[in-house]
Amino acid sequence: QVQLVESGGGLVQAGGSLGLSCAASGSPFSAAVIGWYRQAPGKQRELVGTIASTGNTNYAASVKGRFTISRDNAKNTVSLQMNSLKPEDTAVYYCNLQFTSSLGLRSYWGQGTQVTVSS
Repeated sequence: QVQLVESGGGLVQAGGSLGLSCAASGSPFSAAVIGWYRQAPGKQRELVGTIASTGNTNYAASVKGRFTISRDNAKNTVSLQMNSLKPEDTAVYYCNLQFTSSLGLRSYWGQGTQVTVSS
């Protein structure tokens, strides 16, 4: 059974930094694409960025240059480093893991972690 557990959320002032971590178990982690998403109150969940099995990353325009995604395949973890935080970055942040199995594309979500940026 695949499980994802996010950690590291909290309250930070605008301009500050915060790091999130997502620990995975029960999946072929090194072959998976990992995505970070966020959902602000009253808004749809949106993609923050992804990291492929190759280590290639892609970011939403709103966070590019401020956020960095990295992965440690030996520890089955992926991190999201957030710098120069803005109040509009306030949201619940989720990690998502996707891989292709004999059953097709599999997608799993963590429980989310709250990030609050005060102005």
